[in-house]
Amino acid sequence: MTGHLTEGADERQSLVHSRRFVDSLGTLCYPPMSTIELQRGERAALVHESMVSVFSSKTSHKLHRMRLLLGLLILCGGLTALFPADSLSKVKASRVPRPEPEFKIVDLNITPTPYILGNGPLQFSVTVQLPKEVDGSTILEVTSLISSPSKSSLRFLTHRQPIHVSSVVDGETGRSKVAVELVWDGQDHRKQLAGVGTYSYEVRTKLLANGDKGLRTVMVAWPKRGLLEVK
Repeated sequence: MTGHLTEGADERQSLVHSRRFVDSLGTLCYPPMSTIELQRGERAALVHESMVSVFSSKTSHKLHRMRLLLGLLILCGGLTALFPADSLSKVKASRVPRPEPEFKIVDLNITPTPYILGNGPLQFSVTVQLPKEVDGSTILEVTSLISSPSKSSLRFLTHRQPIHVSSVVDGETGRSKVAVELVWDGQDHRKQLAGVGTYSYEVRTKLLANGDKGLRTVMVAWPKRGLLEVK
């Protein structure tokens, strides 16, 4: 009986002894405050160092881009100094010009100028050069559009004829030419007398051929444009 009590007392004494030293500095299971503060300081230093590194990296990248842009500007300035605008324009002008087509308007004569309303008609004398090889059944069409600056007064003139009629061969070029006349009576599209002012004109010509669905365009020449004064 006595031995059992003694063993219980020893156990209680051992438990009290362990509780007594569980929070003591010598038996802590985690590092002391000084060690934690030191680790926190090291972590803060590492974070600061990484932020400084990132900022310096971005700054160096921006400086690199600025230096590259500055180098390009300097290069462009050097090229401009070596190749001035006059030389560049000469290079562009030295390109081979587009050849003029065989089918074209070689002469345009407008009489009388200036045109006086009520003093007879206005005549457009058009000379057209034909291509070397052309079908005799081809039709030549010559048109002229006369319009006021406001487009309120318009007049469209047209003339069609087969090519084999009154065609003349030029001795210098060896190509056939056809002379056509268009006449304007001074009236607009409403059959009213046009007003006084400056009018624009555009003369066009093209070759037409008969097809299954009627006339079709075979070839078109470059137009002639200009101004005429109406009094």
